[in-house]
Amino acid sequence: MGVHGWHPPRRSLRVRLALACWGVFVVTGIPLLAVTVGLWQGATGSSSGSSSGSSSAPGQGPVIGPGPRPGRSIARVSPGHGVTHYSGSIQAAQHSFDLHSLLVVSAIALVIMTVPAVIVGWLVAGRLLLPLRAMTAAARNISATNLHERLGLSGPDDEIKQLGDTFDGLLGRLERSFQAQRQFVANASHELRTPHATMRVWLEVALGKPQPAPPHIADLGDRLHHELDHIDRLLDGLLVLARAQQPAAADETTLPLDTVVCAATAERAALISGQGLEVRHQECPAALVTGSEMLLARMVSNVVDNAITHNAPGGWVRITTEVAGGSARLLVENGGPVLDEHAVQALTQPFRRLGPERTGSDRGSGLGLSIVSAIAEMHGGRLELHALPEGGFQVVIELPLALRADTGVPA
Repeated sequence: MGVHGWHPPRRSLRVRLALACWGVFVVTGIPLLAVTVGLWQGATGSSSGSSSGSSSAPGQGPVIGPGPRPGRSIARVSPGHGVTHYSGSIQAAQHSFDLHSLLVVSAIALVIMTVPAVIVGWLVAGRLLLPLRAMTAAARNISATNLHERLGLSGPDDEIKQLGDTFDGLLGRLERSFQAQRQFVANASHELRTPHATMRVWLEVALGKPQPAPPHIADLGDRLHHELDHIDRLLDGLLVLARAQQPAAADETTLPLDTVVCAATAERAALISGQGLEVRHQECPAALVTGSEMLLARMVSNVVDNAITHNAPGGWVRITTEVAGGSARLLVENGGPVLDEHAVQALTQPFRRLGPERTGSDRGSGLGLSIVSAIAEMHGGRLELHALPEGGFQVVIELPLALRADTGVPA
């Protein structure tokens, strides 16, 4: 790898705190060493001065010792010249040697103690960052389907606990907001079904009279039937979307993805044959998932409908179920025109379609892939959309692999 392509590794907060402890130790240790050396110099200077003055008294005999010591004088006797004292230069050399030894030993001790300083800083930083790691793990696991979970940090009322309490308060506000949105969608869908059913009954009564209706009335009736069918699909999609965003499902079961895919393609056999589509299904019996049978069937049905609707006559559809690691994957690819990648990835938003129109399209309610995304997230999975280079696009659904009831290991 070249020099321009290399990037230094990212330092974590724990590493920075450990290095900060090491820096504080070094910054405080150097002045402490200087103060110690200064005090030692003052003490040894005063003691050597007093002892030197007392050792050079006149008439004192020669002092013979094993070597130079601070505070003692050394004399040399020369025949015919008397006694010569030269203790000052030797005491200065001894003092310089002791000072150098003190500096070397203190510097070595300072360098050695930097290692325990880094270790202690690393341990203390890890202890202090435990609540932050718990908050990070909780934030990664919390989604729109489990906003009821809270951190519930315990301990002293310090800055970290206040941050955790603030995070819990934010989750509470988000939970109330999401719940209000889901409840509104469900209530609105239920309330709209009554006038929708009333309009359909009145239309049937008006068109069911014994005498034939005029051509323009018959044409108007057909148009109204078509629009009422579209509203019916839209209300049904809104209800499924509201249910898919609920935290739990009552009809939870374990089933193979292949069974759901075969049922969805069998129900649409006439539509597939009418468009002359070639549908190939690569099965994987080990791809088992756990969840709501109704919602999982609706998820697969929406994906298959999407592949059939957004296709060219005589085109192709490839459906693959597989196991990747601890996940069961469903891949649905279909042919068609070349699409923009950003436009395809935006299809998970409600009422988004391929093309300039947003509503009023005859090719669906605009909620199909939004429902698929919500159901996948509810079951702990995810949805990915990609535009194929040769035309058409790919839908990838990844769900947690179900566990075998007898062994407790992935199926």
